[in-house]
Amino acid sequence: MKTLRSLIMGCAALSLATSLAYAAAPMPGPLPPADNQKLAHDLFKEIIEVHSVHDVGTKGVADILVRYLKAGGFTDADIHVLPEEKYPNQVNVVVRLKGKGKGKPILWNGHMDVVEAKAEDWSVPPFQFLEKDGYFYGRGTSDMKDEDTAVAASLIRLKKEGFVPDRDIIAAFTADEEVGEEQDGMWYLVREHKDLVDAEMAINPDGGSGEIDNGKRVDFGIETSEKTYITYTLEVTNKGGHSSEPRPDNAIYTLANGLVRLSKFQFPFKTNATTRLYFAKTAASQTGQTRADMLALSQPKLDFAAAARLAKDVPMNAILHSTCVATMLNAGVQENALAQRAQATVQCRVMPDETVAGTQATLEKVIADPQIKVSVLGTVVSAPESPPAPALFASVTKVVDSMWPGVSVFPDMAAGASDSIFTRNAGIPSYGIGGGWNDIHDIRMHGRDERHEIGDFYSTVEFTYRLMKELSKAQ
Repeated sequence: MKTLRSLIMGCAALSLATSLAYAAAPMPGPLPPADNQKLAHDLFKEIIEVHSVHDVGTKGVADILVRYLKAGGFTDADIHVLPEEKYPNQVNVVVRLKGKGKGKPILWNGHMDVVEAKAEDWSVPPFQFLEKDGYFYGRGTSDMKDEDTAVAASLIRLKKEGFVPDRDIIAAFTADEEVGEEQDGMWYLVREHKDLVDAEMAINPDGGSGEIDNGKRVDFGIETSEKTYITYTLEVTNKGGHSSEPRPDNAIYTLANGLVRLSKFQFPFKTNATTRLYFAKTAASQTGQTRADMLALSQPKLDFAAAARLAKDVPMNAILHSTCVATMLNAGVQENALAQRAQATVQCRVMPDETVAGTQATLEKVIADPQIKVSVLGTVVSAPESPPAPALFASVTKVVDSMWPGVSVFPDMAAGASDSIFTRNAGIPSYGIGGGWNDIHDIRMHGRDERHEIGDFYSTVEFTYRLMKELSKAQ
């Protein structure tokens, strides 16, 4: 899942040759010790080369993680291997580093599955771990087997050091985040095994992270909220007929007219605690009217003119209100027959305080035609905004500053979706915090030739280790 900034803008262990290969990028932050780097490298390589797409499942990755965790000192009592009953190849792993019991646990969660990648679309084999020109290549190197590796390697390092946290640290490695709510590992765990993952807060590395613009570290985001993902079906049916005898009640035209009305509609602008704080902090890096508009939107009272100006930027528009857009069409069965059925899929991303029923009522009002039936497709899980907690932000800022001094840390709201929606729905405040840094002009998650800078991968591991230790302290 991309961070907001990415959307808006569109080492001693390293060899000299590797360092020169990406000299335009900033130097990586502090790195873990050599033995932990080797462990992270080897684990990363093994899980990248597992074809853990939806049709295959996550069992292969789960088996590897369990092997490494046991070799690192965790026992069977510490590790729970949880295949979903209906989907035995979709396996989840929950491991716990026991603490002193001075507070509720901290949960780290990350998905082990990846989106499919076809070899003919890539310039390198997508499910082969390749080190090339200062990068690790392979599907999952940036979404999110890199972060899974960082979490596992950090837990093993803490275990080997004999570190006992004030509170338990839980890590949940989950299945099927990429395919939808009806079959999702985190959703399964909070419904069926809540006792294993219940925590004071959840840290999801699939969320926020650092952003690099033209070789410079710009800022570091913490995802505190995300829009709710809702899909609706718009459908028109009639008796059809022969194409030689057209009639006024054409299912395709009826549906098309409704979609045109929808295309001209805009949900009202609004802000929330996350976006107001985001605008306040981001304004400092802007100038002129953009800076003034962002400062205006950082206030509780909404400035509609400022929102309208900023919304001319497509990604900025996405965080200023709910959106619904037609994404698929299907109608007719043969060229010489009038369609008996015409159907459109409309994908909505609604603000955290809005509902499925309320959004559907708005769609029906805008479409304004009782012949067009609007219905919800699939399962919808809604979740509230997690408060931008000052103590959490102070802890993250402390760790970020220890690795990349002077970088601004701010909250953001994701227009996309992640497993945080399930932990929030279960009453666990959840925050997207990843330790990696993304070039905002070269985002490759889900795309061709996915990759991760080698130095940045290792500093991601170090960041995760430091943040684990910091957040494990009793508050």
